Parts: sequence; C-alpha cells; structure tokens
Amino acid sequence: MAEKQHYMTLDGKAKIENELNELKTVRRKEVVENIKIARDFGDLSENAEYDAAKEEQAMVEGRIAQLEEMLRNSVIIQDDAADNSVVSIGKTVTFFIQEDNEEETYTIVGGAEADPFTGKISNESPIAKALLGRTVGEVVTVQTPGGDMIVEIKEIK
Repeated sequence: MAEKQHYMTLDGKAKIENELNELKTVRRKEVVENIKIARDFGDLSENAEYDAAKEEQAMVEGRIAQLEEMLRNSVIIQDDAADNSVVSIGKTVTFFIQEDNEEETYTIVGGAEADPFTGKISNESPIAKALLGRTVGEVVTVQTPGGDMIVEIKEIK
C-alpha cells in the first residue's frame, strides 16, 4: 500500500524540520536524563517517575517517526502565482456563505500545516474538498457534519 502524501509549503516543511531537529537534539537528551534520574529512585516496578519518563520517551520517539514519515512523503506545494483561475492547494480562497450572509477567506494547505484559527484549512477538510478544482463565481454545496452549506467562490489568489 502506498504511503500517504503530505502536501506542504516550503515554510511548512521548514517548521517540521525544525521541530524534528529540536526533538532529536534536545528533547531526546532531556528524556534520557529523566530516565536516568528516575532509575536512581529505586525499584522500577513501583517507580512512577520512571514510568512517566518512559512514557514521555515513547511519545517523543513516536513524534519523531511521524515527522520523518511526513518529510519522506512530502509534496511541496508550488506557488503558481500566475494561475489564480482554479482553486488548488496553496491558494487563498474567499467565498460567500449564503446561509450566514458573510464572507470567509482561507488558504488551502496540507494537513500538517492546517490551522483554521490562522486561516489555513487542510486540503482534506470538507470545505477544501468541495472547493478544489472550482473557479470564481461557482456556487458549491459543501457537505459538513453540521449539514450542507452553500457557498459562492468570490476570489482566488
């Protein structure tokens, strides 16, 4: 089975690389030191500090593996500034929500960079899936967990 591709911008890739570097060079050493200290507390079968340190180690190693997999299968979103005719990953889309009578603007990014609070939505979100491949002026029905939402694409940049 093919591994999942992770779409990201160059900035997003740099953030992941920085986090991975921090985990490998700083956090790993801290966790190992915490395990050494906890081991000195005595009987490992009843040592909560040791168990907590080992749990933390598992979380750090799991995150390292996750980030390495994301980088290994990354697809860099090319900033094609010249073509703003079609909604695609990396584009910022402004759309009008008919039910709410308001406009919203989001940049469609890969899941690793998604942060709706800063205006970045995942290409796997219901809104992005409905908008991808569409053009300005199209009216699109977005199927969300809260029900269908009808939007009109106003701008792509």
